Parts: sequence; structure tokens; C-alpha cells
Amino acid sequence: MHTAAEESVQACPDCGTEIRVHGRFSAWCAACDWNVDPAPPEERPGRLARAQRAQARRYGERLLAELTAGGTLRPRRDASSVLAYALALAVHAVTVAVTGAGIGFLIRGWGGFGMVPGALFLTLAWSLRPRLTRLPTDVPVLRRADAPELFTLVDQVAVVVGTRGVDAIAVDSSINASVVTYGIGDRRLLTLGLPLWEILTPQQRIALLGHELGHYSNGDTRHRRVVATAYRSLFTWEYFFHPYPDVTLLTVTINVFYALPRWILLGLLLLLDRLTLRGAQRSEYLADRLAARAGSTEAAVELFDRLLVSRSAEVTLMREANASSVRGPRTRGDDDRADGLWERLAADLRSVPDHERERQRRASIRRGHSVDSTHPPTWLRQTALRIGPPVPPAVVSDAGRELRIGAELTTVRRTVARRILRDGYGD
Repeated sequence: MHTAAEESVQACPDCGTEIRVHGRFSAWCAACDWNVDPAPPEERPGRLARAQRAQARRYGERLLAELTAGGTLRPRRDASSVLAYALALAVHAVTVAVTGAGIGFLIRGWGGFGMVPGALFLTLAWSLRPRLTRLPTDVPVLRRADAPELFTLVDQVAVVVGTRGVDAIAVDSSINASVVTYGIGDRRLLTLGLPLWEILTPQQRIALLGHELGHYSNGDTRHRRVVATAYRSLFTWEYFFHPYPDVTLLTVTINVFYALPRWILLGLLLLLDRLTLRGAQRSEYLADRLAARAGSTEAAVELFDRLLVSRSAEVTLMREANASSVRGPRTRGDDDRADGLWERLAADLRSVPDHERERQRRASIRRGHSVDSTHPPTWLRQTALRIGPPVPPAVVSDAGRELRIGAELTTVRRTVARRILRDGYGD
């Protein structure tokens, strides 16, 4: 329980404005932005990730400028997406060629000398093969019979965004959510990060579902199997040609030999990124619009605010896990603590004061915060949602439905909570 006694008042050292200081959060000045982003800079990502972030920001700003000028968003199949498919098919053709070479060596034999290169080529081809996504085995997976009320809600949101529901829902400990097609056919998996789900209001949850399901109805090439599996193959190639860290005559020689193919692979990855990124950015803005249609513009904008304070949720979960490890061997009280974890998490997030939320919004603009290196910056997505009149919710939850969904998730909530307290969080 956090009280007002944790707050005090002081003068800003830069401009002298009176500022409120909360014991749990950084002191900062809303008038001059003193100390608005006190955290040390994040570790610099690799060259590819930096290029992805730079491109994402540029495309995100351009699309927002189009919307501001009165442009409209709609799924498009342009020349870039066609070229992306062509490049992806070429990547898979190389895998087929490697497979053919391996089979050829084995068939010809060459007095037994072809067996070794044949086996090597087939092993390489096996590692490069397009992989179908499978259902996770390390987290709870729900089917319709396990959570009929939750699946009904997902189905209602799916109708609003113009697609169908999902076949399975995986629940993990991330502060995130995602959708993917798995197995053979068009079977769909929704992954819900329980910490994120628990800190959202009912309408924000509907907006979250609207955004994720919206990816199925807006033609994002990154979610198509041909391009997605080509990405995996290129990253596998890049892994094979990754330079050795040890400095010896042999490793230096190998690294020199690897340099050219590795640069070619990085170039292909960047090219595939460039060809698909604009479509991916458009897809995120479209999915945000669908999130607003399902849960309301207000809920969709607030959803991003919750993502901005997700670091506070991570700190709470790490603190809970550390406290559990200090207590030592498992006791009966651990079950009670696991059962109350999500209530304590939600209470901690509710206690974050408005001035701290505003600080994190401003810091996110400075840092270009985004969900990952391919998404538009969060503040641009919020700005895009605010363009035009607000949209009312098409799907509304009620207290009875929330109780029924909560009851369906009781076992899953306990399972995920116990795992966090037992194994730690963020390790």
C-alpha cells in the first residue's frame, strides 16, 4: 500500500519550477523536461537491429504524415511486396538446390568419397528447411472446451475486424501478445502474456484482441509463411557464417573467408526488411484502427500507455520472484502468494501516479520506444489513433463475462504465477 507520505515537493534545479517527488519514481520537471529520461542508454543493438529501427521510424513518420494530410489506410499489394515474395522464393530455391546437391553426391557416390559432402549438404538443407510453427509445449495452451467464454469473446472481436477466431490460446509470462499460423493448414494460435492481460481493463483487453486478430485481415506479408520462413533461413545462413570471437591464425583465416558471404547475407536481410517494412508498418497502423473499432479509440490509446509502463510491471514481478527465492524451500504459503500475485501486480500498476506516466510518455518519444525494431514508435501510433473522431466500442464486456473468463483462467493464472515465483522473471 503506497501512501501520500511517499510524495514531497522540491524546486527543479534547472528552471526552479516546483515539482512533486515520489519516493518510488524518478524526480523530473514537466516545465523543462529536466531528468525526464534518467535511465542510462540502452545497450546498442547490432547493425541489423539499428538499421531496422531507423527504417521503422522513417516509414512510421511518413505514414503518419499521409494520415495527417487526409490519406487513408488500406491493405496494399504493391511492387515491394511482390519483390519480397520473389526474394523469399529465391531463398527457398537455394535450400532446394542444396538438397539436390546432397542427394546427387549420395547417388553418384564417387567411390564412397561423395558420401561425406552428400551428408553435409543434406544436414545443411535440413537446418535451412522452412519450419512450420508448432504449438508450444512449455506453457499452458487452451482449447475451446477449456475456456468457452474467452473464445466467444475472441470470436466476437474477430467478426468486428473481418476475420475468424483462433484455434488455440497459449498463455505465457510475457508482457506481450501475438498471433501466428501453426501446423498444416490455416490453424491459428493467439499467445497472451498473462502479466499484460492482468493489468488491462476489459475494454483494453478487447482492443488488444482487435489489434492481434487484425493482422489476419490486413495482408501483412511478414505474417505470410513464404516470407517468414525465408527470414528464418537467412538468419540460419547468417549464423553459420558468424565470425569466431577467438583470435587465432585459424579463426582469423576463417573469418576473412566468411566476410563476403556474411555481408551478402546481411544485405539480403536488409533488402527483405526494406521490401516488407512499409507493408508491416501499414499493417500495424491498420491493426491499431481495428483495435479501436473493437474496443474504442480511448481503450486503444490507453493500451499503449499500459505498454509504456510495462517496465514497472517487470520490476514488480522480479521483486516478487526475488522475495520468493529468499524464503527458500517451497511452503504452503507459496500457493497463497502465487494466487495473489496478479492482484498485487494490478495494484502496483494502479498506484503509478499520473506524473510518472507522463514522464514515461515523454521519455518514450525521446527514445523512440516501440514494441520491437519493426513496429512504428509507440507515440506515432497513439497520434495516428487520435486523428479523426473517436470511435465507440463495437464489443463491450460486462462484469458477468469478466468473472466467467476469470474463472476459466484460474488454473492458468496459478500455473504461470507459480512458475514466475519458482524460476524468476526476466532471467
